[in-house]
This record gives sequence, structure tokens and C-alpha cells, in this order.
Amino acid sequence: MATGGRRDAAANGTLAVGVSPAGVSQQLRPAVGPLSFTRLKWISFTHSCVYIGLLVSAFAVGRPEPLTFVLGLTHGLLWIFMSVACITAARLRVVSLRLAVAVAVLGGIGPFFGSYEFIREERLRVDRSAHPPR
Repeated sequence: MATGGRRDAAANGTLAVGVSPAGVSQQLRPAVGPLSFTRLKWISFTHSCVYIGLLVSAFAVGRPEPLTFVLGLTHGLLWIFMSVACITAARLRVVSLRLAVAVAVLGGIGPFFGSYEFIREERLRVDRSAHPPR
């Protein structure tokens, strides 16, 4: 029968690196080195503000140059940086995989997805700390 993607312990009883026993959730860390949840959250909000400026500049104001170019370049570079940073943070268990995917995949279209996921995950972390599992 299928085990739902979970692997059994090795013959000597140890689990492989990165594999958790069934029913045990991985605890997220607040920070690892310069990668902290709070820093990534505020960079995501900044990225969303830059993107709003780009949309307003490109569609409402009539594409003034070089402002539209600078905002577009800033959005692109922030998206690349945030994608790499969030994927790394997910591997280090600073952020959830769901948040990293939202930033890396959907962030190029609109960074609001990532900002929303940061707010959502922050609320989940507060709920978990207020009501720890038994």
C-alpha cells in the first residue's frame, strides 16, 4: 500500500536527513544568519510598493521615462532576489514551502501573492505559539 509519501526508518532505526516521522510537523525557525522571516517580509512589502508604483507609472501616468524603466528594473531584480532568498529560506526552514513557491512562481506576475503569504504565515506562527500542540 502507498504510505502517503512518507518513508520508513532505515533498518538501523535512523531517519534520512530531511525526513520526519509521520505526524511530526517541521518547526520553522525565526532566522538563519541574515535570512530572517521579518526581513524577508519587509522586503516583500517593499517589492509590492515598487510594483504598485510601476503599475501606476506604466498605466495611469502615461509611461514617463526613465521612471517606468527604473521601477521595472527594480521589480525584476527584487523578484530574482526574493525568489532565491525565499527558496533558500525554505530549505533552511525559515519560511514554509508554500510561501517560497508563492514568492518565486507568482512574484513575477504580482508580488502581492508573496506579501499575502507572509501575512498568512505570520498569523499561523502567532496561533501556533499561543496554542502549542500537545
